[in-house]
Amino acid sequence: MVKLRLKRCGRKQRVVYRIVAIDIRSRREGKDLRKVGFYDPMKNQTYLNVPVILYFLEKGAQPTETVQNLLKKAEVFNELLSNQMRFD
Repeated sequence: MVKLRLKRCGRKQRVVYRIVAIDIRSRREGKDLRKVGFYDPMKNQTYLNVPVILYFLEKGAQPTETVQNLLKKAEVFNELLSNQMRFD
């Protein structure tokens, strides 16, 4: 099973996170399948590769709670619903 979760990067006291698609059995800094975004909590900046995120969500990937909050804030789930309605 694949999860969308945060991967810690950056230096001490200056953390940034990559949003990655990763196998659930892997550890936090383990090998990821694909990098799908970036989150900087200090500057409150977020970059999301929305088409790739939608691809993984359609294939059944489960976002963690924090990633889900970031996706809701960026209204990615609205795009997912509109894509599903278009294909139905």
